[in-house]
Amino acid sequence: MSTDHGSNVSGSSAAAVQLRPELVDRAKSPVGGHALAVRDMFDRISPTYDLLNRMLSLGIDRRWRTRTLSVLASLLPDGPLLDSCAGTLDLAQAMHSRWPARAVIACDFARAMLIAGRSKLSASAHAVVCDAMRLPFADSSFAGMTCGFGMRNLADPERGIHEAHRVLRPGGAFVVLEFFRPTRLTTRVFHAVYGRGLLPLVGKIVSGDGEAYGYLSRSMRGFLTRDEFEQAMVRAGFHDVRSVDLTFGIASIVWGVK
Repeated sequence: MSTDHGSNVSGSSAAAVQLRPELVDRAKSPVGGHALAVRDMFDRISPTYDLLNRMLSLGIDRRWRTRTLSVLASLLPDGPLLDSCAGTLDLAQAMHSRWPARAVIACDFARAMLIAGRSKLSASAHAVVCDAMRLPFADSSFAGMTCGFGMRNLADPERGIHEAHRVLRPGGAFVVLEFFRPTRLTTRVFHAVYGRGLLPLVGKIVSGDGEAYGYLSRSMRGFLTRDEFEQAMVRAGFHDVRSVDLTFGIASIVWGVK
């Protein structure tokens, strides 16, 4: 796997996906203070990110990713795949393993996160450092796109949804795995105990950066509900928008077709 800075996609991926030259330079760095702060935070916690994920999720996140790709598989036409906000590449790895013959590109604006996960992908898959709100790919480039636990970190999630719609081909599918703002009482209680208490505490012990994991908790409370996210996808032009809750509504999958 190679890690590029938004300016080069080589190998098998390049044969299927074209960059938009006018977007390449602008896509390298996120816009605004919020985006820069979030990028720097993820760069800081990248060395311990995978370890904390396994500890805090008890491995349930693997099943969530499997379910996400099963949804994608039920909708997917032929063509290359994109994993946006790819982090340390767990979802991209699962995607590449499931569809080894397809071109797979993973992108994230935190370069250190991609580097931390680089051993998970083969040389035929590629990672690109770029902002999910300004993807450096040509219109209608991908047959399918995923985003796992990244949409709530965007300064403007609706802009990210519109970008997903732009880079997908007609008939292409966008599948989002996310912690949406909970609406059920039981789920709100869980998020309060887990997010405000356990997450920052364990994050501080393991990574030494309790503030970063406090942000992750706040990002869940301040994000869209699942229904609000579905409505945003419809506004962006997606149809057949649907969703399903996972593990008592702790996480959810929302998907739609261009």
